[in-house]
Amino acid sequence: MTKKHLPLDELSGAIGRILGLLLTEEKVDHAVQSLSQAIKDSVPGAIGAGVSIFDPQGRATSTGSTDGIVEESDQLQYELGQGPCLTAWASEEPVLVEDAHTESRWPEWTAAVVALPVRSVVSAPLIASGHSIGAIKVYASRPSVFDSGTVSLMELFASPAATLLSHIQSSETPQRISEGLQTALYGRDLVNRACGVLMERHKITHEEALQRLLLQSRNTGTALQQVSEELIAGIPADRQ
Repeated sequence: MTKKHLPLDELSGAIGRILGLLLTEEKVDHAVQSLSQAIKDSVPGAIGAGVSIFDPQGRATSTGSTDGIVEESDQLQYELGQGPCLTAWASEEPVLVEDAHTESRWPEWTAAVVALPVRSVVSAPLIASGHSIGAIKVYASRPSVFDSGTVSLMELFASPAATLLSHIQSSETPQRISEGLQTALYGRDLVNRACGVLMERHKITHEEALQRLLLQSRNTGTALQQVSEELIAGIPADRQ
């Protein structure tokens, strides 16, 4: 199937619109909602889009979605602790799902969304000042709607949006940002090293290892960075 991507002038206009919307916002919740709608309008084939800002344990602190389908699909990720959006945030890498019905990386999430019109997904991390603060995502109701071009488009949106969202968030909650996120957010290399330890120890995939770290982080209320540091230091971080 031939994919359709935005011409350069339309892409520039779409990014300009997103930045213009964010610059006029004063609250994070309003900003993520505006960003969600702008992304949906700009990505060919999307039936919905969403934005999530996470705390260091991978819990959503601010979310925005264009449709109930997106909200329901995202909520399942938050409840199960797995899915493309959380993986994009935690790995700081974009995630492409060509068909949720045959996807094997997040078995609980894919089983839960099988009744929803969610087949193709792209999620890209929001990286600000070297740290992942959340993720943006688009959904399509048919398989193979999105491809590497869609991934590149989402990354183009994510980069300036993350910078502006972090500024809005910083001005809204300066103490939490300075004392919480800046000190607790982890580095990608640290988390990857911890995943490597779990992969070797339990003979599991990188996705499974990442899900174990996220689950431990949530269950103990400990930042993902600290869970990873403790594991690497020899303290079991994968106790169930």
